Amino acid sequence: MQLVIHQLIILLFVSMIVFTIDVKQYYFPVPVVLVFIGIGLSFLPLFSGFETSKDILYELFIPGLLFVSAYQYSAEAFKKNALLIVALSTLGMIATVLLLGASIYYATSFFYPFSWSISFLLAAILAPTDPISVVSILKHSSGSDEIADVVEGESMLNDGTSVVLFTVFLTLVESGGRFSTLHFVEDFAFVAIGGVVVGLVFGWILSQAVHITSHQPYQVMLSVLIAYGSFLLAEELGFSGVLATVVSGIMLSNTFSKKEKERPFRIALGGFWNVIDPLLSSILFLFIGIQSAAYLNFDYWYLAFIIFVLSVLARFAVLALTLYSVPKWRKKFSNILSVLILLSWSGIKGSMSVILLLWTLDSSAGEIPILISLAFASILISFVLQSAGIYPLTKFLNKKR
Repeated sequence: MQLVIHQLIILLFVSMIVFTIDVKQYYFPVPVVLVFIGIGLSFLPLFSGFETSKDILYELFIPGLLFVSAYQYSAEAFKKNALLIVALSTLGMIATVLLLGASIYYATSFFYPFSWSISFLLAAILAPTDPISVVSILKHSSGSDEIADVVEGESMLNDGTSVVLFTVFLTLVESGGRFSTLHFVEDFAFVAIGGVVVGLVFGWILSQAVHITSHQPYQVMLSVLIAYGSFLLAEELGFSGVLATVVSGIMLSNTFSKKEKERPFRIALGGFWNVIDPLLSSILFLFIGIQSAAYLNFDYWYLAFIIFVLSVLARFAVLALTLYSVPKWRKKFSNILSVLILLSWSGIKGSMSVILLLWTLDSSAGEIPILISLAFASILISFVLQSAGIYPLTKFLNKKR
């Protein structure tokens, strides 16, 4: 226990230093720096043998990070882009996993052949996107909040879809069973609709309960209860905890964006979560760096880079098909090619991918070392190249325009 306390104190201290001296985040965002520091810390005796479980990251970090993202997400932006965001985070995510899985199957056949089920499992791990590194950069450099709004909204919702897809393909790998489209649709509908309903109920309860007391600390405590309570209850019932937390946060944002009298509550809530958010995210990225270090010494980095390129191309293809299939969505943006490039490059792999990977480690699929190493390496390549490249890419595209 004492070792854990020492480790946490050092991680908090490192996070504080990085956030304090960060002056070039447009070029090299804080999360990337934290991941590299985490890799460096893994070589210290204090962190030798350090391991963190999927449950800790999934149940402690994800609800808080998703809730604050959803609550701070503009209700107006969500209404404006709701259909596009939902399409990309559900059907778009499914199409991306299927296309990327097929690409991985054929690409690896030349180097280290994977089965179809393993290929789709790896695709499901790499499919969810993490907006933490790029949203603020997009808003500052692209000249359009709409692209950032779509990226952020999609990433909040597609985590729920990615978990469902991942569990389906992990079950296939473990059981050696066959894929059933009907069974998948039934499972997906049950998990997604149940999560949304739980989120709506909890979001409504909070929007009403805060009026019971004017004591702001109690109101903030209620928000913590909703963020984690909706997540854990939904998971316990077999629904999507991710969707429950996101929906409750969006509903709360929508409710209090309409009432000026709720301003003191919004200030109190923002003051609390604006501290918790960087705290959770910084420790999470340090954890990712420390955990990944043990799996990065392998001989197939070139294959990891190929898989990374395939993931960007698969996302580009699905985005292009989605936007061009609905004229209204295509007309949202003045330069469709630049938008497609930015949206594709913004699909960074991050925290949810690592959590799904740790989930894999606890299963029989975790006994395939090349799968784990390739996944960690692909996530790291995506995280570094896409995070560091988003600012110069937006500037270059703006110049071309």
